[in-house]
Amino acid sequence: MRDAFLKLHLSVLLAGATGLFGRLISLQEIPLVWYRLLIATLFFIPILYMQKQLKKVVWKDALKMAGVGMLLGVHWIFFYASIRYSNVSIGVVCYALVGFYTAIFDPIVNHHKFDIKEFLYSFLTLLGLSLIFHFDTRYRLGIFLGVISTGIAAMFTISNKRVTTSVSQYPTQTFLLWEMVGGLFILSLILPVYMYLFSENQVIPVGLDFLYLFILASVCTIGQYMLQIGALRKIPAFTVNLTYNLEPIYSIILAMIIFGEAKELNLAFYVGLSLIILSVILQNWKTFGKHH
Repeated sequence: MRDAFLKLHLSVLLAGATGLFGRLISLQEIPLVWYRLLIATLFFIPILYMQKQLKKVVWKDALKMAGVGMLLGVHWIFFYASIRYSNVSIGVVCYALVGFYTAIFDPIVNHHKFDIKEFLYSFLTLLGLSLIFHFDTRYRLGIFLGVISTGIAAMFTISNKRVTTSVSQYPTQTFLLWEMVGGLFILSLILPVYMYLFSENQVIPVGLDFLYLFILASVCTIGQYMLQIGALRKIPAFTVNLTYNLEPIYSIILAMIIFGEAKELNLAFYVGLSLIILSVILQNWKTFGKHH
C-alpha cells in the first residue's frame, strides 16, 4: 500500500507540470492534445517491444481500455482550453472540483452509498482553493471550461478504476498503450473538423514546440499515467482524485516562477494550502485505516 501511495504522489508531481505546456507550446488545445497522444503512442510502442511487453489483448478488453482513453483525450482538450482562455493558475485551480464530482459520480456508477465524509473532504479543498484565488470575471469562460474538464477527469478516474479491475490480467503498460490509442482515435476524428472550422489556426509545431511536446508526451504522459494506473490497482478512485488536489499547488507555484502569474504568497495562500493538504491527509489516513 505504501508503494502505491508513493507512485500516486509522484504522478501528481508530474501532473503538476503538464499545465505549463499549455502556455509553452504555441498550438491551440486540439492540435496540442493530438500531438501529445501521437508522440506518446509512437514513443511507447518501441519501448514495450524492446522490453517484450507488447501483449495480445482480447478485442473486447481493448475496446474497454480505449474507451477510457477517449475520456482522457476529451478531458485534456477542455483542460488546455481552460488555460488558453484564462491562465495556468485558473485552469489548474478548477481541478479542485474533482473530489466533489467523484463523491457524486462514484456512488452512481459503482452502485454504493454516498459518503458524507467525502463531501466534507471535498469542501475542505474547495474552501482552501477559494482562499488562494479570487476569480476574475474576465476568466469566466476559462473557469467554465475548467469545470467541464474536471467533471470529465473525475469520470476518467472512476472508469479507469473500474476497467483496471475488470482487466487486471494485463500489465499497466498494456492498459496505458490502449488508453493512448483510444485518445488518439477520438482526437483524430475531432482534428479534421477543427482544421475545417479554424483553418487560420496553426496546426504545425514550430521552434521549441517539438522539445516541449516530447517532454510532455514522454515524461508527463507515459511516466505519469503508468504511476497513476499502478496506484489505482490498490487505492480507491476517490482517494486518487482527492490526492490530485495537490496538483494545482505545484502548477501554481511553477506558473508564478516561470510565467510571472503574480499571486502574492500571503496568509490566505498558506491557509488555503494547509486546508488542501489537510484534506489529503485525512483521506489517506482513512484509507490506511481500512487496510491496517
